[in-house]
Amino acid sequence: MEIVTINQMFPGPTIYAEEDDLFIIKVTNETPHNITIHWHGVRQILSCWFDGPSYITQCPIQPGQSFTYEFTMVKQKGTFFWHAHVSWLRATVHGALIVKPKPGVHYPFKFPYDEHILLLGEYWLQDMVKMERQVIASGGGPPTADAYTINGHPGPNYNCSLNDVYKIDVVPGKTYLLRLINAGLNMENFFSIANHKLTIVEVDAEYVKPFTTDHVMLGPGQTMNVLVKADQLIGKYSMAMGPYMSAQGFPFLNTSAIAYFQYAGAIPNSSPLPASLLPRFNDSLAVKTVMDGLRSLNPASIPKEIDTNMFVTISLNVQKCQSKTPKKKCQGINNGIFSASMNNVTFVKPNVSILDAYYRDINGKFTEDFPGTPLKFYDFVNGAPNNIPNDTNTLSGTRVKVLEYGTRVQIIFQDTNTISTDNHPIHLHGYSFYVVGYGTGNYNPQTTNFNLEDPPYMNTIGVPVGGWAAIRFKADNPGVWFMHCHLDVHQSWGLSTVLIVKNGKGVLQTLPHPPADLPRC
Repeated sequence: MEIVTINQMFPGPTIYAEEDDLFIIKVTNETPHNITIHWHGVRQILSCWFDGPSYITQCPIQPGQSFTYEFTMVKQKGTFFWHAHVSWLRATVHGALIVKPKPGVHYPFKFPYDEHILLLGEYWLQDMVKMERQVIASGGGPPTADAYTINGHPGPNYNCSLNDVYKIDVVPGKTYLLRLINAGLNMENFFSIANHKLTIVEVDAEYVKPFTTDHVMLGPGQTMNVLVKADQLIGKYSMAMGPYMSAQGFPFLNTSAIAYFQYAGAIPNSSPLPASLLPRFNDSLAVKTVMDGLRSLNPASIPKEIDTNMFVTISLNVQKCQSKTPKKKCQGINNGIFSASMNNVTFVKPNVSILDAYYRDINGKFTEDFPGTPLKFYDFVNGAPNNIPNDTNTLSGTRVKVLEYGTRVQIIFQDTNTISTDNHPIHLHGYSFYVVGYGTGNYNPQTTNFNLEDPPYMNTIGVPVGGWAAIRFKADNPGVWFMHCHLDVHQSWGLSTVLIVKNGKGVLQTLPHPPADLPRC
């Protein structure tokens, strides 16, 4: 089976850099598919043209064409990653992007003996572009993955990969920094190491106060640095990656990927100690416990006053099917068509780049009327419409929200139980944001106390299943920024919108003109 890769590597090559470095990366497309690359977590200060989501900031790089991405890592360091942002090619087109502190700048923890990158992935034995087309055409859900992978290796729990196991060799008594990256497609994942504690020191490339736990959960798009001390008896210990599945009624793969954390001096063929610490696949309390422990190490300016308040519902939906071949095209619940929405608007990607249309003032490609609140309020978690597909339809369109430069923004994301509640990893391009609050049930401003002291500073927030999350940021980076669920099937179904941040005053607050080699649609 052929897969799409960068430089014939799976996972793709790791890019190493230092804080404030300038990146110049030429991407040449030798595949039959369209491609773009997104630099996940990079804020792209005044470089929105190089952010990478297809039809949002650029047209795809077509077969045989090239495009050079140029951006600076302005005041950012830590664990990032890059991935394809066309169709579902991210499944195989991804790699780590590691940005070290400047020379002489230390980690805020004792320097580890060694460090390792662990890319968590999902693997299908099929063509991802074809698979996405088939899923969308069918109106139904995606096939479950054939395997979870750790650095591309499924491990011994799958018939085909008994000896295909990733391994980290460790020296007893030493401390290791593990850079965890969830590059998976449609599944959130728990991770743990048998008999070992994990101390979280960085999340989404921002330092947090050290927090020790038995396990962590990462949604697609999230990165996390953990310290692990090799302080157990000499042996071979399983590192396990399993599913966190909070939605009801959707099939998923419940077989863990395993890698080995192997002490020097361990008997080579000894059986590994099992990672029995993985929480049950739907253990939302385990997710909340980790989230509760995340606090910014050095919180900067958290907006205290708010200029623009948005309340955004996140829903799975089923549309009525009008097809003349319903058996083929109406495979959603009750012969409907699956979709998804924010504030009951299913986002439709245009056939041009929104950034280009906005910059050149081309009419008719998008409308500036994304609703800042739901059209109607109801009991989102317990009383959402569920007479599928009669009252689970949405509006659809390329609807965006425009923000003035410097606006202090608060967004409340509210999960709903239309079709099913679910934990949705929501990613905002071009920004990190303070997660000032979250909880289960419907958001209630009367009973909510926000953390305005040391909230975590993230770029992808898991909105709790049947719950809500509140984020704050200052819109001081002009451009066109995609905000979407990082579960790719939900993104394909329309669970996204776009925030356009206008230019401010002067050169340092104005998006420069487009690069000469920007791809055409």
